Amino acid sequence: MYRNLAAFLRALEEAGELIRITAPVTPELEIAELTDRQAKQPGGGKALLFENTGTEFPVATNLLGSERRICMALGVERLSDVGWRIDTLFAEAVKPKTSWMDKLRMLPLLGEAARWMPRRLSRRGACQEVVLRGKAADLNRLPVLRCWPHDGGRFVTLPLVHTVDPENGIRNVGMYRMQIFDSHTTGMHWHRHKTGERHYEAYRHRGERMPVTVCLGGDPAYTYCATAPLPDGVDEYLLAGFLRNRPVEMVQCLTNKLWVPADCDFVIEGYVDPAEPKVVEGDFGDHTGFYSLKDLYPRFHVTCITHRKGAIWPATLVGVPPMEDAYIQLATERIFLAPIRLAVAPEVIDLWMPPAGVAHNIAVCVIRKSYPGQAMKVAHALWGAGQMSFNKFLIVLSDEDTAGVSGTGYEAVVRERLHCFDPARDAHFSQGILDVLDHAAPYIGYGGKLCLDLTRKLAEEGGERTRQKSIPIEVVWDDFVEAADLTFDEQVWLAAGNTDPVRDVQITEQGVLRLDARFKPSEVERGWPNVVTMSPEVIEAVDRRWPEYGLGSEPLPSPSRRYLSLVRSHEAKI
Repeated sequence: MYRNLAAFLRALEEAGELIRITAPVTPELEIAELTDRQAKQPGGGKALLFENTGTEFPVATNLLGSERRICMALGVERLSDVGWRIDTLFAEAVKPKTSWMDKLRMLPLLGEAARWMPRRLSRRGACQEVVLRGKAADLNRLPVLRCWPHDGGRFVTLPLVHTVDPENGIRNVGMYRMQIFDSHTTGMHWHRHKTGERHYEAYRHRGERMPVTVCLGGDPAYTYCATAPLPDGVDEYLLAGFLRNRPVEMVQCLTNKLWVPADCDFVIEGYVDPAEPKVVEGDFGDHTGFYSLKDLYPRFHVTCITHRKGAIWPATLVGVPPMEDAYIQLATERIFLAPIRLAVAPEVIDLWMPPAGVAHNIAVCVIRKSYPGQAMKVAHALWGAGQMSFNKFLIVLSDEDTAGVSGTGYEAVVRERLHCFDPARDAHFSQGILDVLDHAAPYIGYGGKLCLDLTRKLAEEGGERTRQKSIPIEVVWDDFVEAADLTFDEQVWLAAGNTDPVRDVQITEQGVLRLDARFKPSEVERGWPNVVTMSPEVIEAVDRRWPEYGLGSEPLPSPSRRYLSLVRSHEAKI
């Protein structure tokens, strides 16, 4: 695998997957606009390395923003290769061991797993070649991006946030955005459902400061693992060791007792004091394609910054899909299908989360159906399983309708099966937890869910419905959306984001499933967010400077131009 981020960038460049930009650029909106134009290219475009950022550090963006680059980061030819390794591992681990020889055959497997465990070093790591303490540990030295015009400030967008459970010492590495407040403090965006928030509450009850260390860069496998939906208590660096087939070497921080990968580019050490009042964080242009609005979150205090010589600052941009996070989500689909089969629903054949569904809004599940009501059994199982519990719209298909189909191919199957869809029978409503970023939910993190059972119906379920000429679904739009000429995928993104299944979805007397996808600022107390777009001034400035960037003679079109008509005010909130 890759010893550091620079090694990964060299591999990308050799593979024709990296573009270097030597022209002077600013982390204030300009890098984000250039990244958005590249990320929206077919297949995710190229990774970008900005070498002249007005700071001592270059910035790398869109690193994992294509299927080829996420495969390179994980060291595989195909993402399914990782899933196959996990399938094989689980199959061997759960196989009944009836004889002494069977148990002996498990020893190589145990030895292999031991090689994945993180390994502590007694020396300093490359991530500690340069040490900055006191006033020198200044966050303003770093090329932290301001991504969108109404963002509350500059945000660290690819942080590996290290915390430990004070009760048992088990580590968690999560990816939680960090707004820069001043030279030595940031916000720490821990949602109420996340492990970081659970650790924070544990320290608060104990009346103790919480040590926190943030890393950036290093082996790109770390970045993926920090986003992976691992069960609480499973070390992300064990997964990294499995993916890279060698242990992650760890070094101890200089101002707290946490351990971090030795080969990271940056390490930001510090603490959160739960006795302090939470502070206002946000707004932030988020992966939902809307701004997440201001709220209260803990304050992180920096005690030390270390970095390797020649460090590179990694950053990601999120906004209206598809973007880099769609390919990270694709890896998760392939890698974690085996655990879902084993622990949650063995009848699940495949799972697809279309980019338009921004990970939690829409999922398509394929099952091997053998009894009535099985689609709802699977729906409730998934809605109670880890990060799948945030899902809002779930579509269930039968494997007999999806032979030879995967990924985007499911879209055609769904359209065909909707011709046999009976809303009164096949639409199943529920309620439960939702992602905190779901702006349409009646309450923050809680609202409606809807399962569309598009499986072949058995006799006990009333049998198959005769295929209808039209699909019994309609969407109600605002006039300005009707005039926006959105693509089908853009309509799906907007409809799923703007609707709560219980409040906004009804079955009419004519048997039609109607979704009210209008903007509804009066329906939620916290306010309704604007669609994320770049300002016209920045778009035009980038167009003027285009020949300087070395990206071709004609400017790539700004994706934001398509969505400017959806913006309803001059701030993050409508």
